Amino acid sequence: MSQIALPEASDPEPPHLSFRSFVNALRQDNDLVDIDAPIDANLEAAAITRLVCETDDKAPLFNNVIGAKDGLWRILGAPASLRKTPGEKYGRLARHMALPPTASMREIIDKMLSASSLTPIEPVVVPTGPIKENSIEGDDIDLTALPVPLVHQSDGGRYIQTFGMHILRSPDGSWTNWSIARAMVSGKRTLAGLVISPQHIKQIHDLWKKEGKTEIPWALAFGVPPTAIMASSMPIPDGVSEAGYVGAIAGEPIKLVKCDTNDLMVPANSEIVLEGTLSVTEMQPEGPFGEMHGYTFPGESHPGPKYTVNKITYRNNAILPMSSCGRLTDETQTMIGVLAAAEIRQLCQDTGLPITDAFAPFVGQATWVALKVDTARLRAMNTTSKAFSEQVGNLIFRSKPGFTIHRLILVGDDIDVYDDKDVMWAFTTRCRPGTDEVFFEDVVGFLLIPYMGHGNGDANKGGKVVSDALLPVEYTTGKNWENADFKNAYPKEVQDKVLKDWETLGFRKLE
Repeated sequence: MSQIALPEASDPEPPHLSFRSFVNALRQDNDLVDIDAPIDANLEAAAITRLVCETDDKAPLFNNVIGAKDGLWRILGAPASLRKTPGEKYGRLARHMALPPTASMREIIDKMLSASSLTPIEPVVVPTGPIKENSIEGDDIDLTALPVPLVHQSDGGRYIQTFGMHILRSPDGSWTNWSIARAMVSGKRTLAGLVISPQHIKQIHDLWKKEGKTEIPWALAFGVPPTAIMASSMPIPDGVSEAGYVGAIAGEPIKLVKCDTNDLMVPANSEIVLEGTLSVTEMQPEGPFGEMHGYTFPGESHPGPKYTVNKITYRNNAILPMSSCGRLTDETQTMIGVLAAAEIRQLCQDTGLPITDAFAPFVGQATWVALKVDTARLRAMNTTSKAFSEQVGNLIFRSKPGFTIHRLILVGDDIDVYDDKDVMWAFTTRCRPGTDEVFFEDVVGFLLIPYMGHGNGDANKGGKVVSDALLPVEYTTGKNWENADFKNAYPKEVQDKVLKDWETLGFRKLE
């Protein structure tokens, strides 16, 4: 049977600490479409969401998913994609971070990084929460009977996990990790997932393996506090538990509640939680899946560890968040690329490099990061293009934040790294192919990029480059050209007059 849901009241917590409040905030922002018509989880919901991502339209909330029953489930698509609303391009991401919808990407990144310099605020454990409102246990669980999305037509299965948060703890209990890694339904009570090095989920998996264990206590939480899902996407240092990090960002502790079948803690206001185990020994075929770089390779699967679900708890009228990932622009670019760039910026600054900003331009499909260089400080270093490129590449490509990134683009003071057109202009006009590039073939590569996993050369090693889009004078005497654009090629009085008369002349309002 299907169900039609009416808009519900928000949780007491603000949008960045409650997924339900976040959904209502999007509704209030006029950034949500409530779809009450019957929608099929078999491709239709994902197809609508994919078109939303490619057009920066409003987030769709499918309130009447065919096959939903007993409150499982509605589906929210594109939870962290871009907006078309003028001045609010990053509004959905801003809502994750307790910022106004008009926040810039720089402000969002700064807020995310702020926690690294703050004392962690540890979570508060509460006796119960909305996540305990309903439950299914043991043999009553049948994931194959639930409306799990088929996201792309050639996917190897139905992917329940595209925007949830895996929760694992190290054997000694000192590190609880929250992370996003895809997983598809493989049986009535089982999932097959992607668990690869050097991701934290694989590190904890290997720690349990060293202990001789065959199963790891595991939970998978959907519809978690938005700040938590942001933190779980971020390559924060090994051994750092995200709960305290999230508290530092929010300025207050996140509320957790204990699972019923193991000792792991989950956000108390999560929408849905799967409790169970992750196998250390059993593998199942996983994939293919239309991945973050925009490709599906039909028929291709790889062995992935088996997850076993022992209990499902969920709140009334639960919502499953879904990322219909692929070509620009969806959560894999707005979160994975962006947050890797944030950590790269912090790494460079902590090491004393003259980097003032870093961003993963969307046009690079989360494989590029543009680094803005303070060229005055660069000249004081009395270095060369090759030496500086090697220094930057060795630092970043040999660190966890640089794992998914394969091209670093060095740009000067006049380039806005948050503007794809700016970055592409610098890259295509200032970086001479080969001459101004330093390649790294002895570093860990990212298998999922098609030119790695399906290209020439080692699938897990190399394929990385620093492209220097600084002209030689920026290393010596400084910029000797004038940008031929509106902001730089005309006197201010001419600019002001043009802007003042723009709409009167019949043009559209400028964003």
